[in-house]
Amino acid sequence: MEIFSYLWQYIVEVFGLAIAYVFAAIFLFLVLRQFHSKKITAALMIMFIGVSVAFYIPNGTPNALAYPASLTSYGPGEKPDLPFENVFNFFTNFKNFATVDDISRDPNDVPASVVYGKDGMIELNLTTTEVITEIAPGVTMNVWTFDNTIPGPFIRGKIGDTVLLNISNDPTSLHPHNVDFHAVTGPGGGAAATIVAPGETKSMTFKLLSPGLYVYHCAFGNPGLHMTHGMYGLILVEPEGGLPPVDKEFYVMQGEYYTEGALGRKGLQLFDTQAYLDGIPQYVIFNGKTGALTTNMEAEVGDTVRMYVGNGGVNLVSSFHVIGEIFDRVYREGDLVTTPAEGLQTTLVPAGGAVMVEFTVDYPGNYVLVDHALARVDRGAWGVLKVTGEADLEIYNGDIQSGGGH
Repeated sequence: MEIFSYLWQYIVEVFGLAIAYVFAAIFLFLVLRQFHSKKITAALMIMFIGVSVAFYIPNGTPNALAYPASLTSYGPGEKPDLPFENVFNFFTNFKNFATVDDISRDPNDVPASVVYGKDGMIELNLTTTEVITEIAPGVTMNVWTFDNTIPGPFIRGKIGDTVLLNISNDPTSLHPHNVDFHAVTGPGGGAAATIVAPGETKSMTFKLLSPGLYVYHCAFGNPGLHMTHGMYGLILVEPEGGLPPVDKEFYVMQGEYYTEGALGRKGLQLFDTQAYLDGIPQYVIFNGKTGALTTNMEAEVGDTVRMYVGNGGVNLVSSFHVIGEIFDRVYREGDLVTTPAEGLQTTLVPAGGAVMVEFTVDYPGNYVLVDHALARVDRGAWGVLKVTGEADLEIYNGDIQSGGGH
């Protein structure tokens, strides 16, 4: 039944204006018949049809067979619409799409060190997929991924390393994909050399020349369209000597979903291109879905914590904050070269950018991660770092209650 609901929603979105005109014409005809004058009825119907056609031709008919109809774009790439051929293929191949039970990337999934292959290079294998998954309880969407998670895998290297990348596009995909590494020097950050059609595999090598924490993402066609469907991740390039050791490392990425259905509407959702162009997402999430970071981040009192925080965007700037903590060090915009800022409460993470924050946890309890543009918390942008251990009453002494806000 889900596919029929999706199909009906698509038909209404694409042909809704035409359907409205048809029913308005029928209603008007039935009303005019009451005048018992065929000439008046015919004249008014001709007038209605003329006005309708004059309005519908420039506003309702598609410039091409694509959804949404008549979309204009002035960008250098493809428009953020879906060609009718792809829509047709989506419905006819719906049963072939894999269903992923949990699309979220585990925030603990951070390689402890750089892993090299036998040839001394970092060997990186990525697979692009298009799957059906929940982005919120009962809310499903066709998302696009690297390795069936959002964000894609955390990649760790050091300055001077060479990476051998093998990228494959799953045969069930409907779209070509590629990958643009912000850490790569060269055309498209690698995107120009990694375009893979469904079922295709390509390889390339690149050298890591600048230390920092960088975003990578799909950049094929209309890059923002691919990113807001979930195709983004982080790559860390450690400076000479590496990073100082810490007790806990976590991987967090903010993202946005644009759905035709209102916030919380159940069922399979269409992508809302106009909301995407306007920068008004229905869902703002950490690690791929609402609730992705609520139960799987833990530390002990006294631990040093490092968070690699990225923003897959594609429109919003994040105001990252951990409620009840102060960042000891903030490596702004992923800068690992200059001296970090100290003692910050909240830090900005640009769309397509990243930040590395470090702090020591001194008291047990639940510490809530948020985008401090707090309306986004209601759209899903929050998580919890659970800290256990002995309480130091000189640091904090009070009756802790549940259910409180910020």
